Amino acid sequence: MESDLISKKDLLQHTGISYGQLYRWKRKKLIPEEWFVRKSTFTGQETFFPRDKILARIERILGMKGDDLSLDDIADVVSPDFGGVSLALAQIAEEGLASASAVSVFESVHPDAGPLVFGELLSLYVLDRLLAAGDLSLEEGRTVLATIEDAYASFEGRDCDLVCIRRMGVAVCLLVSTAAQVGVEAGARMVARISVQESVEALGARLQ
Repeated sequence: MESDLISKKDLLQHTGISYGQLYRWKRKKLIPEEWFVRKSTFTGQETFFPRDKILARIERILGMKGDDLSLDDIADVVSPDFGGVSLALAQIAEEGLASASAVSVFESVHPDAGPLVFGELLSLYVLDRLLAAGDLSLEEGRTVLATIEDAYASFEGRDCDLVCIRRMGVAVCLLVSTAAQVGVEAGARMVARISVQESVEALGARLQ
């Protein structure tokens, strides 16, 4: 929907940042490139952004700049690199990174799982958020895990959302780019849409 987007002009006026700041943050990967959505208008081509996500991200960047962090430091926070992370399921439970219910679902899918690397931790963390919100059943949680584990790598670090749709009691999950609009057929209902990037940042903050 158009109401979910904000134009570049309105964004700059609303936040008080400059054109140069916006594109410098883009180059530093503080703002995902896929958030820059080109659309045709009566005045020609204009750039729009997903409203809630870009406003929250700019507020966060400005807050961290107020703490005298450099752009590189901020980039490390919003796009953390945890390639060397490895945690056993018992340690995950002890540190409260996921609930017992989420861990149980993960173990049912991966009964012989060894220490989890960051991608597996991410899928478990997203699952835990959805279960805590009451959006999905434990059985549907298996679909969440499979979707992230099978499809997340194809986004190659680009921002994406996990979308869960239920029709006639059956849930289907998919990953879409953050700016993508999702339409569903009559009789189907979107039961959850969660930003994977926000989960990456939140999990990263817990691991640091």
